Amino acid sequence: MNNENEKMQGAYNEGEQSNNLDNINIKEKKKKGISFFKMAIIALVLGIGAGAALQGYFSIKNPVSQSQSNDRTDSSGLITTNSDSDMDNNANQIMAGEGIVTDVSAVVDEVIPSIVAINSTASITSYDFFGRSYKQQSQASGSGIIIGLNKNELLIVTNNHVVEDSSNIEIVFVDDTTAKAKIKGADSNSDLAILSVDMDDISKDTASAIKVATLGDSNEVNQGDLVIAIGNALGYGQSVTVGYISAANREITMGNTKTTLIQTDAAINPGNSGGALLDSSGMVIGINSIKYASTEVEGMGYAIPISKAIPMINELMNREVVSSKEQGYLGIDISKAQNVTEIYSQRFNMPIGVYVYSVVEGSPAEKAGLKQGNIITGLDNIEIKTIDDLVNALSYKKAGQTIKLKIQEMENGKYVEKILEVTLGKKK
Repeated sequence: MNNENEKMQGAYNEGEQSNNLDNINIKEKKKKGISFFKMAIIALVLGIGAGAALQGYFSIKNPVSQSQSNDRTDSSGLITTNSDSDMDNNANQIMAGEGIVTDVSAVVDEVIPSIVAINSTASITSYDFFGRSYKQQSQASGSGIIIGLNKNELLIVTNNHVVEDSSNIEIVFVDDTTAKAKIKGADSNSDLAILSVDMDDISKDTASAIKVATLGDSNEVNQGDLVIAIGNALGYGQSVTVGYISAANREITMGNTKTTLIQTDAAINPGNSGGALLDSSGMVIGINSIKYASTEVEGMGYAIPISKAIPMINELMNREVVSSKEQGYLGIDISKAQNVTEIYSQRFNMPIGVYVYSVVEGSPAEKAGLKQGNIITGLDNIEIKTIDDLVNALSYKKAGQTIKLKIQEMENGKYVEKILEVTLGKKK
C-alpha cells in the first residue's frame, strides 16, 4: 500500500481592529501620530533583528562553504572513492514553502559509475509430465556494487541469490561494455557474494569510466532519512528510485532465521537485488535485496545494512579456494551436532547456533577448550547459525591455520560468550 504524507499548511488571519476617532481632538491625534511613528520605527528595527537572527539560524543549520572538504571517510577500511571526488556532501536542496524538494541528480551522476548490471545463466533441473528430468538454462538479472580495484582484478559485491548456481556471469558497466566474472566467495546465510573480473578483460576507457563506491555507516541512519536506490530493475538497465527509510532496524523472519534489515519505501524490484541503497550524500548504506520482498504489499523494500555486511564482505574478498585435502580439521562430531533454531532458542533460552554434542578426544577443538554443551555462534568474522554455516566456513580454512571460534558456554545457569583460538589440524 502506498503511503502518502500530506502536509497541512495553516493559514493565520490577522484580525483588524478599527478605532473610533470621532471624539479625539487634533492635539491628541498628533500625540497618537507621534506614538504610532515611534512604534513603526521600533517594529522596523525588531523586524530587521528577527530577520538577521533567522538568517543566522539557517546559516548554522545548513552551512555552505566554498572550501568545503570533499574527503570521504569509510569506517569499513575497504577501498573507497578518491578523496578528490567532486561529489557534494549533501544533495542539492531547494526551499519550497515549508517543504524541501531534493534534487538527487548530481549524486546519482557521481555514484552510478560504481554500479553494475549482472546477467547470469544457471542450469536448473526440470521434470516433464512423465517425471523424466532434464537440464534447462535459466536467465536472471541483478545488480552489483564495485567495492575494490587493483592491478589484477575488479571486485563486486552482490546478493548470493543473484549468482547462485550460475554457470555464466556477465557484468555490464556504466559505459555499456561487458566482461565475464567469476564467484570469488559466496555465503547463502548472509545472502552475499563477491565477484571478480580480470582487469585484462576491461579496456582502458572502461577502467577510467568506472569508480569504487564509498561505503557509509548504516548504524548512523535514522527513520525518515532520504535514500536513493540504484539498480538493474527488471533487467532494463540502471534505474533510480527515491524514498525514505521506513525503519532503520527491521527484523524479518525467513524460515527459522531472523535478520535485521533496512526498510525503505524506495521501489526495489526484481533486478535491483545487489544494487546500492544510498544516503543523500551518495554513500552506500545498504545492499538492496528483493529476496525479502512480498508481492502482497507495496512500498516495503529491504536492504542489507552495509555495516552488518562489511565483516562478511572482507571475509569473502580474502577467501581462497581450498582443496578437500588442504582443508583444516576442527574435531567435533557433525553427525551428532544440533542446530539451535529460533524456536529452540525461545523455548529453552539458548543462543542460536550449533550445539556441540561430542568433541573428538585429542582434537584441535578439545585442545582449545571446546566442550560438550557449548554452542558455536561464530567463526572469525562469520556468524554461525547452522551446521551448514559451520561446514561452509571451515571449507575455506587450511590445516595449520588458527581460527577464532566464538562460543556460548553455560556458567552458573547463564550462557557466557567466549572466544577460543583453535589451530586446525590435518584431516585423516
